[in-house]
Amino acid sequence: MRRQVLSILVENTSGVLSRVSGLFSRRGYNVDSITAGVTTDPRYTRMTIVTSGDELILEQIEKQLAKLEDVIDIKQLRDGESVCRELILVKVHAGEEDRQAIVSIANIFRAKVVDVSRDSMVIELTGGQGKLDAFLELMAGYEILELARTGITGLTRGSADVTYLD
Repeated sequence: MRRQVLSILVENTSGVLSRVSGLFSRRGYNVDSITAGVTTDPRYTRMTIVTSGDELILEQIEKQLAKLEDVIDIKQLRDGESVCRELILVKVHAGEEDRQAIVSIANIFRAKVVDVSRDSMVIELTGGQGKLDAFLELMAGYEILELARTGITGLTRGSADVTYLD
């Protein structure tokens, strides 16, 4: 089984996310993560979908997505040819005795402490999945109260394959 990251440019219409995710659920395809956001042109949205399956399934996913009316462009985001990132917010219990150690770990990963209360801290970290997983491994020694991950988003490197729209 192989993992594939797809960057999909779609028309920014109501229900487009539902139609795309519905395609996956109707056909029983796996979605590891999905992110979506409007582009610089408000008529279009970029979706990043991480999916997995064998070669035949992954090929079928691309073909089925291309058939959707709202889909304008599909690109595979391959390792080395693209930049992919994920954001994580971690709320960790932080008593007086733990704060400095938690901040030190955050600094090693270039994370930001974005909120501090009497008994907790919220840390923001952006990077590849490996970096985020390594950070969470180190934070396992502390009580993680809440965690939120955005899922992967990304773009291809360079300008050779940019889709220009009217």
